[in-house]
Amino acid sequence: MNKLLTILLLLTLVAAQSCNKEFLNRPPEDQLIADIFYKTTDEVRAGTAPLYNIVWFDYNDKAALSFGDARGGNMISNDRDAFYRFAISATDVNTLLPAYKSFYKIIAQSNQTMANIRNNATTVPDDVRRGAIAECRFMRGLGYYFLVSNWGAVPIIYDNVKQMGDPNVPRNTIESIWELIIKDMTYAAKNLPITAFAEGRITKYSAEGMLARMYLTRAGVGSPGTRRKTDLDSAKYYAGDVIRNSPFVLEPNYYDLFRGENHNSSKNNKESLFSIQWMPIKDPWGINNSFQAYMARNGDITGSWDGWGAAHGASANLIKYYLANPADSVRRKATFMFQGDFYPEIRKDLGGYNFTATDVANTKKYIIGSVKDNGGKGSEMCAYINTYMLRLAEVYLIYAESILGDAASTADAEALKYYNAVRTRAGMPAKASITFDDIFLEKRIETVFEGIYWYELMRLYYFNPTKAKAIIDDQDKGAYTLTYNTGTTNPRTWTAVYDTKKYPVTDQTMYLPLPEAELVKAPNLAKPPVAFDFSVLPD
Repeated sequence: MNKLLTILLLLTLVAAQSCNKEFLNRPPEDQLIADIFYKTTDEVRAGTAPLYNIVWFDYNDKAALSFGDARGGNMISNDRDAFYRFAISATDVNTLLPAYKSFYKIIAQSNQTMANIRNNATTVPDDVRRGAIAECRFMRGLGYYFLVSNWGAVPIIYDNVKQMGDPNVPRNTIESIWELIIKDMTYAAKNLPITAFAEGRITKYSAEGMLARMYLTRAGVGSPGTRRKTDLDSAKYYAGDVIRNSPFVLEPNYYDLFRGENHNSSKNNKESLFSIQWMPIKDPWGINNSFQAYMARNGDITGSWDGWGAAHGASANLIKYYLANPADSVRRKATFMFQGDFYPEIRKDLGGYNFTATDVANTKKYIIGSVKDNGGKGSEMCAYINTYMLRLAEVYLIYAESILGDAASTADAEALKYYNAVRTRAGMPAKASITFDDIFLEKRIETVFEGIYWYELMRLYYFNPTKAKAIIDDQDKGAYTLTYNTGTTNPRTWTAVYDTKKYPVTDQTMYLPLPEAELVKAPNLAKPPVAFDFSVLPD
């Protein structure tokens, strides 16, 4: 093993250790390693590698679906139901506390890596140094996006050494956090390379696509009723640049987006602007993708002892959409299994997989079958498929909405071109005019079970809280049975029987409670937030 690989392994192990530390502890990256590392371009780039998988493990393991889809009303579950019932306790240590800490792990590791680069990368080309810092700021900005969207005001941690052992660190205002997010993503867009230097690494266009998402969201922050046009214009500018000038393209087949052989750390597909890069091994723990283990219905799918997702699947609210829109069958079958569905790529050794259950429509998206189905790569708790964090399809819909703005509808040719590109790929008919509701629904269905919809509802809540709460309050989240109507074809049809349950949300429960364990250690978290002093940032 050469020196670079040895030190990279040490850095990864250090990152793994940091993932076991509590919120107020800074990542214990060994100073000796930092002092001798970051001396060449390869070492600097290796130093940012852990930001692409291990720091995201806890987010992907539980938080992504609990927050993004269960809270959003897309998911039914037996152990994440408190999220869609808006009944999460501050003492929850199974998902709430690990999720809160997971985002600070991402931020802390980004801060630590930036500090090491600033202090030690004195002999590498300036563009490499700035590009590596840009990777860190992209990750930090994304971490704060998740924090502010779930908890509102939280502390801005920018210097681990100074702040993370200080129990008096205050929360900062929602507006301050959004300003930091925009600053981080803007720096990333200016300093990341145009072309990725290695498989899966982010580029200028990854940051621009994310910046478009952030501007579209921030347009409603503190702007009830009417969104800020300057932010909408910025969203349009950055989304448009990605669409016109980046190498990313919409893949022709939606179903294939979620097959392991088409999107893994050795081969990212052309629609991914940023994906978590999971390895086909699980040593050290945290570089592996545990999603399938939790979400596959049983071991008949995985061919192993994992597959514990029999109680997880589509919400009744989504079932009603799919039954009312049978033409949306491509995305439906790629996302959820209905009774009678056949998946030839799963358990190929047995001739494929037939889904026969009627008690719930279980998860299909990111479910890739056994190790044999994936060329011998992966294992239990280790599915060899990347996790999308931003796809070009979302950028298309951001572009369409930023053109629409706050108008009632639009027939703008550019908006329709990209909105319909997403829609027609899925086999849905094109539209000649679109509204906010059209685009909002399209993004929900396009990205179901990718951990996005709650953040869309929060985005709407920023400028139209009444409408956001009304959508949530009307969602059916009860149990159901779903039975294939024998003999029906083109389209096939199902009969659903619902036990309707609805759970209203309030202005208070739109945000998650701060974990009690964090409040005990840092009582200032209970105090009113303050504006952040941006002059303290080093760049």
